[in-house]
Amino acid sequence: MGGADGEQRTHGTAGPGGPTAPDGTTAPVGPGGPAAPGDAPVTASGSEPPPAAPAAPTTSEPPPPPALTTPRGRRPVVAALMLGMALAAIDGTIVSTAVPQIVGDLGGFAVFSWLFSGYLLAVTVTLPVYGKLSDTFGRKPVLIAGIVLFLVGSLLCALAWNMGALIAFRIVQGLGGGALQGTVQTIAADLYPLKERPRIQAKLSTVWATSAVAGPVVGGLLAGYADWRWIFLINLPVGAIALWLVVRHLHEPARPRPKTRPRIDWAGALAVFATGTLLLTALVQGGVAWPWLSAPSLGLFAASAALAALTVVIERRAAEPIIPGWVWRRRTIASVNLALGAMGLLMVAPTVFLPTYAQSVLGLGPIAAGFVLSVMTLSWPVSAALSDRVYNRIGFRLTAIIGMSAALLVLLAFPLLPYPGEPWQPALIMLLLGAALGLFQLPLIVGVQSTVGWAERGTTTASVLFCRQVGQSVGAAVFGAVANGVLAARLLDAPAPGLPGDLDAVARTLEDPGALSAAATDHLRRAVDAAVDHVYIGAAGAAALALLALVVLAPRRFPVITEPEDRRP
Repeated sequence: MGGADGEQRTHGTAGPGGPTAPDGTTAPVGPGGPAAPGDAPVTASGSEPPPAAPAAPTTSEPPPPPALTTPRGRRPVVAALMLGMALAAIDGTIVSTAVPQIVGDLGGFAVFSWLFSGYLLAVTVTLPVYGKLSDTFGRKPVLIAGIVLFLVGSLLCALAWNMGALIAFRIVQGLGGGALQGTVQTIAADLYPLKERPRIQAKLSTVWATSAVAGPVVGGLLAGYADWRWIFLINLPVGAIALWLVVRHLHEPARPRPKTRPRIDWAGALAVFATGTLLLTALVQGGVAWPWLSAPSLGLFAASAALAALTVVIERRAAEPIIPGWVWRRRTIASVNLALGAMGLLMVAPTVFLPTYAQSVLGLGPIAAGFVLSVMTLSWPVSAALSDRVYNRIGFRLTAIIGMSAALLVLLAFPLLPYPGEPWQPALIMLLLGAALGLFQLPLIVGVQSTVGWAERGTTTASVLFCRQVGQSVGAAVFGAVANGVLAARLLDAPAPGLPGDLDAVARTLEDPGALSAAATDHLRRAVDAAVDHVYIGAAGAAALALLALVVLAPRRFPVITEPEDRRP
């Protein structure tokens, strides 16, 4: 296996940055701190500590310290981070239930899907850029810029006069949302030492889960009883409070003045942005706006491949690249990126296809269908909050492997549910899936953030989130094609002619079952059931890919860097 054996650690060689960790990380030398038993200690000499030591010391990073605020000021900063996370999380879902009102007011039904795609594109492709900027210029200016940009975009969205303007302003929102997502996670790791990071990460997970569930409800209420423009105006007071808390209470430590002026890799940033935009556009619109094998799809994929090659060339020549090569050369970071990318892939099954299953197969209403999905967001934060009790005993890698193994079994259990079944059955599946993924994701994020110093944490966190976002986009495209392919095959022998041939059209048809015969309705329901079953089997395949990345690539023990006591807030 590719993991570094915990009993035969690689001895690092001293250099300008300190000893080399088992995964290729250059770890600076400094005072040590306690490490999780399952994670590799790295000492100043690069050798293993004596066996009698009660806890293996890990290396520590040089200044600047990660204490971004005073102990009294940490709570307001955490409140600001939670508000910022809520803004980024809820904005991805709050618009969905207001689409009929928006289209009725502005028109543009043919392109309304870009309200979501445009926002997703902007968030995803800017994550690496903001990560590098936060490492270069500090977290605070990047977070402030992100909040301001998000609020400006929200105000412009509320003032939109047609669908084209609204889509453009949603992209502006997404440009701010990318800064919010990456920088909030990075500051959370800076604020807390390793042993306390699960607490803040669990809080952020709870905010994300709650926002994902509350978004459609809040959007529906505002669109139905007020005006859809309030969906965007409501962001202004929330964002203003977060901005004030950040400006007032987030105090970054003075950093050593660099010997040379920092150089921003604008060419690399533009290349990353262009590559991501073309690739995600091909994935999001393929099979929807045009067939997969049509000229637009093939042209976009070819152009994105060419730009990706150009990006690699630019980044290799850049003095301070936006996506440094070490992100993929270090086994720990590369394995976590691939594993969380696979997790983003499998998350499409419950978040995109389960609501359709609940309404079309089980006959539930939108609220009840949302509840079936929401139970996953109840168990996920609880499992994440308790995960430190596991990884402190057995290490990050093994904890994540256990979590994803459980998720694999849960995903394989979904196709075994009876037809049509009872609502509690998929709800139980989602409850178990949330618990498994909470045990998988948080240890990897905490673990990978703990293997890098302050100056690399923003880039590392952004790379993890970027891979997860890309995984979700790939999953939506791949599983959408799988579902529609299975559905089309099942409808070849339909008992009634003229039945719809794609999943969205079938779901709309089943909302008015009186228009179909009983036999045709049952046939459609069984076809949707089969399509979603195949999606969950595909999601299980993605879970297997995540396991493969951890088993083959990840070191058995993560080389953790711990901050000295006198530098903790």
